Amino acid sequence: MTDTKSATKKRASRNRTITVVPEEIPQLKPYISEMEDIHDNAVTDKLIHADLYDCIDLIPDNYFDLIIIDPPYNLDKDFHGDKFSAMKVGDYEDYLRSWFHKVCDKLKDNGTLYMCGDWKCTSSMQRVIEERLTIINRISWQREKGRGAKSNWKNGMEDIWFAVKNTKDYHFCVEDVMIRRKVIAPYKIDGQPKDWEETNEGNFRTTYPSNFWDDISIPFWSMPENTDHPTQKPEKLYAKLILASSKPGDIIFDPFLGSGTAAVVAKKLGRHYCGIEKNYEYCLWGAKRLAYADNDTSIQGYSDGVFWERNTLNMQQKEERQTRRKTVGSKARRELKLPF
Repeated sequence: MTDTKSATKKRASRNRTITVVPEEIPQLKPYISEMEDIHDNAVTDKLIHADLYDCIDLIPDNYFDLIIIDPPYNLDKDFHGDKFSAMKVGDYEDYLRSWFHKVCDKLKDNGTLYMCGDWKCTSSMQRVIEERLTIINRISWQREKGRGAKSNWKNGMEDIWFAVKNTKDYHFCVEDVMIRRKVIAPYKIDGQPKDWEETNEGNFRTTYPSNFWDDISIPFWSMPENTDHPTQKPEKLYAKLILASSKPGDIIFDPFLGSGTAAVVAKKLGRHYCGIEKNYEYCLWGAKRLAYADNDTSIQGYSDGVFWERNTLNMQQKEERQTRRKTVGSKARRELKLPF
């Protein structure tokens, strides 16, 4: 029996956090596979409820175009009863090695792998990744959430390591991850905008992304992608990784799926997915998000083929997207007959 305590929390009326109540579980179960459901390496578009160590050998080698990993960081963290304890650096690196090498075996020879980390464990991740892959870059993204610290600098950044098997043969499409920025000091030549566009909503420039991302919003209670997962990654963050490093129809693998972000974003962007998650309630949250994605492919902060800075989508676009979410959300509820 799954624990659905998160669904019984008292929440504000405008709170849009995704929860699951017992009455919804029968309709969500078809989205979730158990280990015994996996036959003949058929893992495409599967949300697998299992421990990674138990089922990694069921996953075919040389199979995935892109792997995104968001493992437990080297911190004390309670994942709804499954507690992860901080370790000495050497022990944490041994923990990473205990599954990372096998996960690398699942990556195609021309595939790409991204691994998320924080300042405390990122150096350990770098060392372990380099045992099997070549690191191309380190992305740092601004994590605008969390309390301040009186005796230290507030931790407002996280890293993502970008690595490949073959430095001469991997997919990367920068044109699919362009960012739209406000122009603060518009420069003109002969009265015409220089490398920017003048619109009724303001002046904007479409630019190439760097390895520092300051346009990400962490999921919170008013966002339709939010769950109670303690370390949920934003859909916009994963959308950048998936668009840059995979093609439509490619298969994305996440061995620590959590509340399903990698699978949901892959589905929204026309890719296939496979994810492993041992917490059944997290699987249910992921299944519910996949159900929504059957009808709603919108990603907050991504519109018209570009990524927008925080708070720069004009009001008309925001209203249209909100109306669309409500419409397709109602359709999903009717089709699935779910009371959410």
